[in-house]
Amino acid sequence: MLAHVTMKMLHHAKCFQHLAIFGSVRALHKDNRTATPQNFSNYESMKQDFKLGIPEYFNFAKDVLDQWTDKEKAGKKPSNPAFWWINRNGEEVQWSFEELGSLSRKFANILSEACSLQRGDRVILILPRVPEWWLANVACLRTGTVLIPGTTQLTQKDILYRLQSSKANCIITNDVLAPAVDAVAPKCENLRSKLIVSENSREGWGNLKEMMKHASDSHTCVKTKHNEIMAIFFTSGTSGYPKMTAHTHSSFGLGLSVNGRFWLDLTPSDVMWNTSDTGWAKSAWSSVFSPWIQGACVFTHHLPRFEPTSILQTLSKYPITVFCSAPTVYRMLVQNDMASYKFKSLKHCVSAGEPITPDVTEKWRNKTGLDIYEGYGQTETVLICGNFKGMKIKPGSMGKPSPAFDVKIVDVNGNVLPPGQEGDIGIQVLPNRPFGLFTHYVDNPSKTASTLRGNFYITGDRGYMDEDGYFWFVARADDVILSSGYRIGPFEVENALNEHPSVAESAVVSSPDPIRGEVVKAFVVLNPDYKSHDQEQLIKEIQEHVKKTTAPYKYPRKVGIVIIMNICSVLWTISTVYFYILMNIFFTHAIPHVPN
Repeated sequence: MLAHVTMKMLHHAKCFQHLAIFGSVRALHKDNRTATPQNFSNYESMKQDFKLGIPEYFNFAKDVLDQWTDKEKAGKKPSNPAFWWINRNGEEVQWSFEELGSLSRKFANILSEACSLQRGDRVILILPRVPEWWLANVACLRTGTVLIPGTTQLTQKDILYRLQSSKANCIITNDVLAPAVDAVAPKCENLRSKLIVSENSREGWGNLKEMMKHASDSHTCVKTKHNEIMAIFFTSGTSGYPKMTAHTHSSFGLGLSVNGRFWLDLTPSDVMWNTSDTGWAKSAWSSVFSPWIQGACVFTHHLPRFEPTSILQTLSKYPITVFCSAPTVYRMLVQNDMASYKFKSLKHCVSAGEPITPDVTEKWRNKTGLDIYEGYGQTETVLICGNFKGMKIKPGSMGKPSPAFDVKIVDVNGNVLPPGQEGDIGIQVLPNRPFGLFTHYVDNPSKTASTLRGNFYITGDRGYMDEDGYFWFVARADDVILSSGYRIGPFEVENALNEHPSVAESAVVSSPDPIRGEVVKAFVVLNPDYKSHDQEQLIKEIQEHVKKTTAPYKYPRKVGIVIIMNICSVLWTISTVYFYILMNIFFTHAIPHVPN
C-alpha cells in the first residue's frame, strides 16, 4: 500500500514503471529468429529479479493503457498500432493507443449514462472477435463495472444460467444471440440494459454502433482499489454447472505482466496474435493484458471457423512476431503442406490450454525452424509453469515455475513430495497469498475452500517434478475433459443427454484423440422403447440434441449405446454404464486407439 500523500500522487507513474520492460526497445527485423530473451538474461535471473509492487489503487485502463498513450504522443514508442483487426472480407481496423483510449471512453460513457451502470455492476459480454469486444473490455475497466465474458457458442439455456447466477445488470451481444437473450430476459430480474453490435436496430436494445457516433470521449476513469473485483469467468468443473471465478484489478491487470514480459517476451515492437475464443480467460491473458502491459500490438483475425490455410496465409502476410494457439491448432497446421508459406516476421511461438505432444513440436520445428514454448495455467491463475526463451526445452514438459508462483508437487496431506514422485500440482498461498491468483468462486464458499490443502492452492492437476526442476503433466485429478483447449465438465453433458427421450441413463468420459487431444465420449443406456431404433441415426439425433441443449463444443463426438432389455432399478442401470466406462478405460490403454 502507499504510505503517504506524496506516494499517492506518484502511484500512477510507479504502476507503469512496475510494468515497464527491461532492456532496450528495438525495431522489427525480418528473419530475426532467435531464442535469446528480450526482457531478461536467463531463467535464474528472471526468477530472482521479478518484483512487482501492489499499489492501493490500480486500474489497467488509466495506469497502463493511458500511460502508453502518453509515450506514444511523446514519440517514445515504436509506430506499431495498439490494435490490428482483419477479417476474411479484406476489412481492416488499426487503432493507436490514443484511438483505443478515445473509443473506449465513448463506450464507457454509454455504459455509465445510457445504461445507468454503476461501479460494481456486472456486464455479460458475448461477442466474436470483433473490435467492439476489445472496447467493451477497456470500457468496463474505466467504469469499474465487472466484465463477464462468454463464448458465442452458448445456447439459450447457457445464457439464462449465466444471467441468473451472475445477477448481471447488462448484456452485450450481436444479432445471432439477441433472440436467445430476449427469450430468457423476463426471467432475469437484475437485467436492466441490453446492447447489440449490429447494423440494424432491435426493439428493446441499444444499438452500440449508433450510440458510439454520438457519445462523448470525455470520461474520467474510476479510481479502483487493486483488490476490487474486475472480472468473472465461468469455468467448468467435475460436478455441477460452471463456477464463477473472480479476478481483481491486480490479479490480471498486474499479475499477467509475468506472461507478457517473460513467457511471451514482448516489447512495444512486437505484433502478438492469440487465437483463443473470446469467451475464455486465455483471451484476457494473451489478447488484452499481457500484450498491452508490454505496449505490444494486439493482432486478431475474425475467422468464423477455424481454417488452417487462413492461419498459415495470415502468418505469412502480416508482420506477426509472436503467435499463441492451442495444441490442436498446431496439430492441424503441421498436417498441411507448409513449404509455400514463409513466416518472415515470426520469431516466437507459444502454446497453452492442453498438453502439447513432442511429435507436434518436432514437426513444427522442422517446418518453421521455430520451437513451441508451452505454458501452463488456469482460469484461476496467471502463468503457473512455462518454457522460457534461453532455457532448454524438454519435449512434453510444462517447463519450470513462473516467477509469479512457488509451485510444488504435494501429497494428500499437503506435504511437498521429492522429485520423481507423482502428486497434486500446488501453489503456495500461505503465509502470503500471491496476487496472480483468483480471489474466490462467487457465491460458492465450499468450492473455494476445497481448493486449499495445507499451505497450498491445489490446481486439480496431477504431475511430477524431475531432478532438473521441470514439471510434467500427468492427468486431471478430476474428470474435466480438455478438448481443443476447451474445458468440459461431464456433468453438463450428462444433463443434456438425459433430457433426450431415448436416454434412460448416461455417463461421460474423456477419450484420446490424435487432433483434439481428448474428446467427449458418452455411454448411453437407452429406454426400452428405443431398443429397435436404428442406432446410427439415433446417435446422430442425440449428438444434435446436445449441441442445441448446451454449447456445441461439448457434444459427444463418440457415443456408445448400451441396451438393457429390463431395467430393474436405477442402481443397476448406473452400475452397467460405469462397467462400460471401466471397459473403455481398459481398452483405451490396452489397444491402440482408432478414432471414430
